[in-house]
Amino acid sequence: MDDKSYPHLLAPLDLGFTQLRNRVLMGSMHTGLEESRDGFKKMAAFYAARARGGVGLIVTGGFSPNFRGRLHPLSAEFSTARAARAHRVVTDAVHDEGGKIALQLLHAGRYAMHPFAVSASAIKSPISKYTPTEMSTRQIKKTIEAFVKSAELAREAGYDGVELMGSEGYLINQFICKRSNHRYDEWGGSYENRIRFPLELVKAVRARVGRDFIIIFRLSMLDLVEQGSTKEEVVQLAKLLEQAGVTILNTGIGWHEARIPTIATQVPRAAFTWVTEKLKSEVSIPLVTCNRINMPDVAEQILATNQADMVSMARPFLADPDFVRKAEENRAEDINTCIGCNQACLDHIFVGKRASCLVNPQACYETELVLTPSASQRKIAIVGAGPAGMATAVAAAERGFQVDLYEKNDYLGGQFNLAMQIPGKEEFRETIRYFTRRLEQTGVNVILGHAVQAEELQGYDEVVIATGVKPRIPGIPGIDNEKVIDYQTLIRDKVQLGQRVAVIGAGGIGVDVSTMLTEPEHQDLDDWLKDWGIDKSIEHAGGLYPYSEYVSQRQVWLMQRRPGKVGRGPGKTTGWIHKKVLEKRGVELLSGVSYDKIDEQGLHITVEGQSRILEVDNIVLCAGQTSVEELSEKLQAMNLSVHVIGGAEVAGEVDAKRVIRQGVELAAKL
Repeated sequence: MDDKSYPHLLAPLDLGFTQLRNRVLMGSMHTGLEESRDGFKKMAAFYAARARGGVGLIVTGGFSPNFRGRLHPLSAEFSTARAARAHRVVTDAVHDEGGKIALQLLHAGRYAMHPFAVSASAIKSPISKYTPTEMSTRQIKKTIEAFVKSAELAREAGYDGVELMGSEGYLINQFICKRSNHRYDEWGGSYENRIRFPLELVKAVRARVGRDFIIIFRLSMLDLVEQGSTKEEVVQLAKLLEQAGVTILNTGIGWHEARIPTIATQVPRAAFTWVTEKLKSEVSIPLVTCNRINMPDVAEQILATNQADMVSMARPFLADPDFVRKAEENRAEDINTCIGCNQACLDHIFVGKRASCLVNPQACYETELVLTPSASQRKIAIVGAGPAGMATAVAAAERGFQVDLYEKNDYLGGQFNLAMQIPGKEEFRETIRYFTRRLEQTGVNVILGHAVQAEELQGYDEVVIATGVKPRIPGIPGIDNEKVIDYQTLIRDKVQLGQRVAVIGAGGIGVDVSTMLTEPEHQDLDDWLKDWGIDKSIEHAGGLYPYSEYVSQRQVWLMQRRPGKVGRGPGKTTGWIHKKVLEKRGVELLSGVSYDKIDEQGLHITVEGQSRILEVDNIVLCAGQTSVEELSEKLQAMNLSVHVIGGAEVAGEVDAKRVIRQGVELAAKL
């Protein structure tokens, strides 16, 4: 074992009064367990698994210091001795595994989804229903005292520290920026007055908890909103926070209301480390950088080039609790990599569901979705080696079943092989790599290039059909015209299309294809930042500047039959990004479309009672999928135990989150 593979990442960090075992911070992420029944037991198992996996310092999801600071009326609050006692099970579990854990204290301010919202000023946020009440001086002081009391209780609960959430546009951030602070008293007006709230808060917390307790301050270093902070202001606040008693400064990127992607899979890896680097020479306390760091080599490079002292990863620890241990053992290729999709984590949290992970459905279900060793070594055949088939095969093999995995193509991965070719979805390649490794390690017998027949499955105890989907061909007159191509053929065979393209179907696949067809060539990180109007000097307020947008040379029409919004694609937290990209590139979005016919002139359509001819070179079909399942009836007639999962069961919109979870749950039950 070579434990020097990532020397900077795995180096201890001395904080003076305590030492962290490495430079890895598990960033704060709400899981939904904070409010659920038996939530603390489940949280204890969740965080303990990450501590066992080697994380240097864990930060919990956000807890409010008082009622008005809750995100939702029923959101988690940490303000009583009873709460402190309830949290003991979590801190004990982490300490038993040799880890350290800090409690994040988060006051929602104007982001609160209830009528008791308060903020620096009575200015409604563009993403909230309620206009907050402007806080009185008395309320401000009481709120500071609430934070102080919560920090003191966190210490009693066994936490090693607290993180004060001063970024992402929450209350502390709302005081700092002109955008949301229009006060004229000592808490507003000049920058010195606007930063009084965070500084008084830190000083009061430090005075109460003593010198040997970690205080992390999550500082918004790049607001990405109008009337945000400039670089000079961020540096000034950072220095004053250090003097006030902060132990570690963590980077925050972008307010929740910012219209720029910061963590979605389209964002290049480590796209914002340059922001943290700007502070490196200005303060002497450790700096943490964050956002789209998902593999040890990326983290090592950041630390080796002195851009930061620690790296924060949140979603990568949903994907793989053993991330750090695998890095220590020089087994990076065994890491289940976060693909930045947000589909099972943030998308769940924003609609009040429990978080999990598309590539690891056991995340946040450690006590429920358990793969117990099988009493007997039964034989299982799995037909189809897409995401559903691979996940089922690995989980069944982990339980001790003898597994044969059949795939008619000569490669593994199914639809993920198409997804990874979409610009911004290259990370899907990592999931195929991970499952391929696990199939080898768990002893699954993989049979590629073989379309298995029903008769060959006679001797198995269980048969799982996971044969996936094929494109649906709509019944439009002229559909067999040579201009027409389905999305699978287009992506798989890398077909070159003309300059004018119609895309039929505006679900997730139609959006992806339209993005691919309008993608600029050879875009590096600087191009990406410029494309989204991010000012690398952070001289403009919020790090934004007016910019010329890239418009594609290719004209694309993206259409759907149903009326309403077009181009959002799946995902609550990422849908707006897809739509904005398409609009920036000049894609014409049409809804309520009837497809009349296809001929040499092009695509004849009717929109809002008006006939149109789109004179296009090509037409790409993204009009849904149909199942390619043909075996189950024959197998049932042979009295075999058959399970149909994934796209073979429900073709619909391709949903990797659903099919991988379904596969693991089936394997757990067999």
